[in-house]
Amino acid sequence: MTESFDALVVGAGPTGLACGIELQQRGVKTVLIEKGCVVNSIYHYPTNMSFFTTPELLEIGNIPMTSLNEKPNRTEALKYYRKVAEHFHLNIHQYEKVDRISGEDNAFEVAATDRLGANHVYRVRKIVLSTGYYDVPNLLNVPGEELDKVRHYYKEAHPYYNQDVAVIGAKNSAAIAALELYWTGARVTLIHRGAGISDSVKYWIKPNIENRIKSGEIAAHFHAKVVRIAQDSIQVATPGGEIAIANDFVFALVGYQPDLKFLNATGISLEPETQRPRTDPETLESTRPGVYLAGVIVAGMHTNEIFIENGRFHGHLIANSIAARIAM
Repeated sequence: MTESFDALVVGAGPTGLACGIELQQRGVKTVLIEKGCVVNSIYHYPTNMSFFTTPELLEIGNIPMTSLNEKPNRTEALKYYRKVAEHFHLNIHQYEKVDRISGEDNAFEVAATDRLGANHVYRVRKIVLSTGYYDVPNLLNVPGEELDKVRHYYKEAHPYYNQDVAVIGAKNSAAIAALELYWTGARVTLIHRGAGISDSVKYWIKPNIENRIKSGEIAAHFHAKVVRIAQDSIQVATPGGEIAIANDFVFALVGYQPDLKFLNATGISLEPETQRPRTDPETLESTRPGVYLAGVIVAGMHTNEIFIENGRFHGHLIANSIAARIAM
């Protein structure tokens, strides 16, 4: 099946949706391709997560976002972005994966496969990549990491009641997971290669996790790293030597990165040290003419530079450039 559009957006997260809205408002016929569900990354956030920002900083398309509390939670965000997509009648193809981008500016061909295995081809003039960074976890690269007991995402604590659980990392995700697991009755051990809980952890979380560690309610090993994972234990290198710790589950929460392999395959040039894609700061067009980048992937490996709060404005720059060029 072949379809034609002025623009195709890869990714239907908040930034991808914002791009779709801005393009549509300028009369650019647009389709969004999403390999998961709408705002797939937010869906995979911890079930009880609250954002660290206020509702208005998550808004797109000038549609107000409301929350019962000062900071919106995951459920409220999912509902909001569904309603925004519905309000603007965005053409979103969910559960469809982009396999290949070929052709050139004004004559691209995008091949995709849906969840039923059917192939789709899109002929488009411009492409916007808004693929985020949450799909590719950083790995520990240790023996046993492939075991089913190892998780790179934390969803909720209940399944781990009365289990020996290791949390690797010491930033926000790791601190929140460790606390929720402890509160739910897991025996938690936190392991981090640094000297302590990261200073970037939110101010209302940091003293909580530090107090649980100080009291011995959560065991912690700093300046330490997991060197091997077995079915019933983990081997940890500590300043005092290697130790074995009883273990049922491991949460390796050491961060995520953009899908650099996909960017390279798409012909996007990356800065060698930062893996930051080269883009025009005025339009966010990449070195491949006609291909634009939006959201956190603009920052390369510096994923803490761009969030929903500022990535949502990329759509305005990109849409202005695309609308002007297709009108030529």
